[in-house]
Amino acid sequence: MKLDILDSSNNKIGEIKLPRQFDEEYRPDLIQRAVLAIQSHKRQAYAASESAGKRASAKLSRRRRDYRGSYGIGISRVPRKIMTRRGTRMNWVGAFAPGTVGGRRAHPPKSEKIWWKKINKKEKAKAIRSAIAATIMKDVVSERGHLIPSSYPFILDDKFELMNKTKEVIETFNRIGLENELERVKEKKIRAGKGKSRGRKYKKKKGPLIVVSKLDKLSRAVANIPGIDVVDVKSLNTELLAPGAKAGRLVLWTAAAVNILEKENLFK
Repeated sequence: MKLDILDSSNNKIGEIKLPRQFDEEYRPDLIQRAVLAIQSHKRQAYAASESAGKRASAKLSRRRRDYRGSYGIGISRVPRKIMTRRGTRMNWVGAFAPGTVGGRRAHPPKSEKIWWKKINKKEKAKAIRSAIAATIMKDVVSERGHLIPSSYPFILDDKFELMNKTKEVIETFNRIGLENELERVKEKKIRAGKGKSRGRKYKKKKGPLIVVSKLDKLSRAVANIPGIDVVDVKSLNTELLAPGAKAGRLVLWTAAAVNILEKENLFK
């Protein structure tokens, strides 16, 4: 399959034949597995304190002649702490047991739990190739919510990597028909739940991903544009190509990045 190479003025300056990575079968199930495996590596282990709910001095004796016990009183076998007493009569409050106020949890989370999910090397590589192939499927990209021009998919000229100003990048996006996509990414949506009070009031949308041959000034120029990411072609992973485990992200490839993908046979 061949795609047009466009310059910053939206003029066709040539064609490029896509390498075999773009011919991979579209496997959304495999892509989802690979993304979940990546996300599991970022998860931090957590657990309750070993002494949580066990700090109270509580007991309940069933011995016959223990005056500080429950024999013959007709109460349940729950560990209790003594609040007040008068002679051999006690004012009890349940403690320590899972069913009591301030007691321990029956099955608290353990810090030794393994959160990492594993995926085979061949499956991982196939998932990346499948996510790469999905980036040029117009119907899959549109279904994900991206507003793409009629000329998509296309390849960008290598000079695009040399841009060092945010203004130049935005102007180029407007010329190649991505002005609606930029506006879509800027829209803010208030999220529900406690995130509003924890510095996450708005949901951030994912915009285009720019794949380059090497990270240079372009990454700094794009840093101020919301939703847009820049990545070296050798550092590609399934999560970048399919955020939220859903394939079909709008990806802008430079000609140099495609050449490296083919020359070095990445993700084979």
